Formats: sequence, C-alpha cells, structure tokens
Amino acid sequence: MARSPETSPASGTDDPKIDAELATLRTEIDRVDRALLARLNERAALGQQVGRLKSRAGRPVFSAARERDLLAALCRDNPGPFPTDAIEPVFREIISATRALESPLRIAYLGPEGTFAHEATRRYFGAAATLVAVSPIAEIFAAVERGEVEHGVAPVENTTQGVVTETLDTLATAQVGLCGEMLLRVSYQLLSRSGRIEDVRSVASHPQGLAQCRIWLDRHLPGIERIETPSTAAAARLAAAEPGVAAVAGAAAGETYGLTPVARAIEDRRDNTTRFLLLGRQTAAPSGQDLTCAVFTVRKTQPGALHGLLEPFARHGVNLTSIQSRPMPGKPFEYLFFLDLEGHREDANVVTALGEASAAAHSYRVLGSFPRASAAGEAGVP
Repeated sequence: MARSPETSPASGTDDPKIDAELATLRTEIDRVDRALLARLNERAALGQQVGRLKSRAGRPVFSAARERDLLAALCRDNPGPFPTDAIEPVFREIISATRALESPLRIAYLGPEGTFAHEATRRYFGAAATLVAVSPIAEIFAAVERGEVEHGVAPVENTTQGVVTETLDTLATAQVGLCGEMLLRVSYQLLSRSGRIEDVRSVASHPQGLAQCRIWLDRHLPGIERIETPSTAAAARLAAAEPGVAAVAGAAAGETYGLTPVARAIEDRRDNTTRFLLLGRQTAAPSGQDLTCAVFTVRKTQPGALHGLLEPFARHGVNLTSIQSRPMPGKPFEYLFFLDLEGHREDANVVTALGEASAAAHSYRVLGSFPRASAAGEAGVP
C-alpha cells in the first residue's frame, strides 16, 4: 500500500530521534565554529605582530611567494573531507583579512567593475583589499608610479588571443617593477535580462570576447548583430539597459549588473586562460620558483645579433619561456625583445646569462623577478 503524504518519510514529518541527532550534531558544529573563530583571532593577532616587524624593517606587507607556498602546502596536506578546491578561496579571504590588519592594500586593475581583470584581482587579494578600477592599461602603471596604489594588475597574454600589446609597450618605459603573476581561467557566459535565447536581438562584448566565442555564436545565434564594446563589463551594462541585447561576459559581470545566464561556458576553447602581471615598487626576493622578465634591443646592422642575445641562456641552462617582439617607437623596423626566463635575477646562472646577453645587446633592462603562479596560487584556476 502506498504511504499517505502524512506518513511518508519524504514529507518532512517530525521524527523525534532524527531531531535529537540533528540537535547533537548542530551543537558540535557550533562548538567547532567557536573554536575556528578563536583560532582565526589567534591568527589575526600573530598577523598584527608580523605587520609591526615588517614596518620596523621596511618590508612590504604583501609577499606573493609566501602566499603561494602557503596555499600550495594547505592544498597538498588536506586530508579531507573538506574539498581541496575550496581551500584556496577560503584561505585567500582569511589571508586578505589578516593582511588588512597589517596595512590596507590598494590595488589598481583594468576596469570597469565586472571585468575579468576585476575578477582576477578580487580572487587574488580577497575582499579586504581596496580595488581601484582604472583605464586604460597605461593608467594602471601610472597609479603605481604615483604611489596612489601599492600594486597594479595588468593583463599580459591570453592562451587564445596572444599577447596584450598595450601592456608590453607600457612595460618598456614604465618606472615600475614586476613582483608577481596570476592566471585566470576565462569562462564566458551569454547574459541577458530575461535569460531567454529567443529574446536575443543582438550580442555585445569586447572584440576578444566575441572572437573567443565565435563558434558558439555562429552555431546558436547565426545572423544576429554583434556589437563591439570597450570591455565585457560595458557589454553587460548595455545588456542590463536594453532587453534585446545579450552580453558575452564573465559570471562576475552578470552578478554586478543583475543579468541572467542564457548559456554558460560558451568559449571555443576550454583552456582559455589569461595571465596577469602584478606591478609594484618593491623587488620580490628569490623563492626557488621564479620567473624573470627582461627587455633587450639589438643593433639591426650587426649579423647574428639576435643569436648572440639568446645563445648565453641556452649555454647556462636558463630556460626561456617566452620571446615577444614589439616595434620601437620612432625607429622603423627596429624592435624591442621581451624575454621571460626561468629563475631569479639573483640566481648565479641567471646573473651570468644576463651579463653575457647584455654584452651582445645594444641595451637591456630587467623588468622584474617574481614567484611563478602555482596550482594553488593561481587566481581563478579550477
């Protein structure tokens, strides 16, 4: 015989035994929460002591290597059942709040609010940092140079669209160093007010957003007008104002502008990732897992000049992870060569290789050495 709704266990009928067990478990959870709160305050007090020591020694509040290694160790040592994927965002906020007790941080990023740069910066520095939206990219560098912010976050390359030339061009002349990097897995959504694909009359996004979702848009919205906007956040703002417009943007933009997803994960490539550089005025100490960025020029009339520049790195066992060229302003068909190499500028083999490469170059400048992003330390990498 079928159970009546009044007697079915699925109906939520009170069961004194279950209620008693739940009450006991909730009491235990409350006890653990109080213990967590006490340990958080203990950690905060230790952070304050660290802040006072750093202040006396003139050391920076933020240490990319320390935070990277701490998060990696916590993920590695997690016995479960707390999910390892949740450790990084939870401890990012704990670190952010504790760091703010040492000294509040102001971070400039490429705005407006709701961009992928905003999402990467928020995930990396946590809610306790003050995030400042600026535009264009050169203004991020300028804000750091003027001392208006402690750090800046600038996009430098994307696995689908390649390098961000504006960032490289600004790096060449900016009087600011590099002290970290972050990676953000970029996933696009189609966002609108109604969340219904049949209501979409046009699609708006930054040109890169449209390009990175071209296959999905061609398949599901053929012939629909595509509108280019200065940023994905600007597209989301337009979609919030116009019922027939859908935006190609990130989840953060949808939350910021109150939009509903029409479709999720519409990017053409699932490995779509953007790398951001962290700008600062202080040099990062060696961490054992570092990257050094440098920019060189060579005499174009000298045969083998580029070979002479690159050969010392191979001979001294220094791996080059990236080589990019950009035109030199005011010098037609002459180029700046940006090199990313494994190791810190203070490492013996890097010192030797840079010295020999600089002898073969017309000019060079080290832009910075900094800790590489790791699996636990990457902003937004799932």
